[in-house]
Amino acid sequence: MTDILERSARDPDRVLRYSAAPTGVVDVYDGGSRGVLLLVHGGFWRARYDRMHLRPMAAALADAGWIVALPEFRRVGDPGGGFPGSVDDIRGLVRGVRSLVGAPEAPLTVVGHSAGGHLAMLAAGETDARVVSLAGVLGLAAAQREGLSNGAADEFLGGAPAAGADPMSQPLPAGEIALVHGVNDTEVPVEYSRRFAERDSRIRLSTPNCGHYELIDPESSAFAEVTAALAG
Repeated sequence: MTDILERSARDPDRVLRYSAAPTGVVDVYDGGSRGVLLLVHGGFWRARYDRMHLRPMAAALADAGWIVALPEFRRVGDPGGGFPGSVDDIRGLVRGVRSLVGAPEAPLTVVGHSAGGHLAMLAAGETDARVVSLAGVLGLAAAQREGLSNGAADEFLGGAPAAGADPMSQPLPAGEIALVHGVNDTEVPVEYSRRFAERDSRIRLSTPNCGHYELIDPESSAFAEVTAALAG
């Protein structure tokens, strides 16, 4: 299923700038009236992984009726990337993306895959945004302790304490929360999402019979569970 990382997709309808940083751009796929999706890519916060692999997903979700904003952001290896810069970029977009794309009154859902799920959960905060985490790294201290992806959490933190950037130890976002995590995920353990879901009865968890990448592949059978979580 990792072919999704190389699959081509149509170009976005618009590319907008949200900050002066070289990474401060967002692809916009104009859909219908279902609301705005802020779609945050993964890649264990590293600069060598960019938003391009989520363009097929962004295009499919726009075809399903959403306005999709697919941002780039500062990552480990970029000036100011890692913690807290990566979180700050997504947090700023949560606050401003609806006005940026021209839909200031639309409902907002922040959806992130893998490390993007981690960023989405931290960035949503006390806004009215819904959060959907797809195979999210929702236990940063656990990822650091277990050396996930050859020490990706240590790289992201850059010496900062894990607690300040760990969704497990931070207040829950104010809006609705849904988690989707494949039971056969070998990149991010499904236990991260299971433990996070235990924090509050309002958190909805779906565990399809799939791995890590099917959740971002519009051609996979598991993608229906993703769109169901987005629909609420």
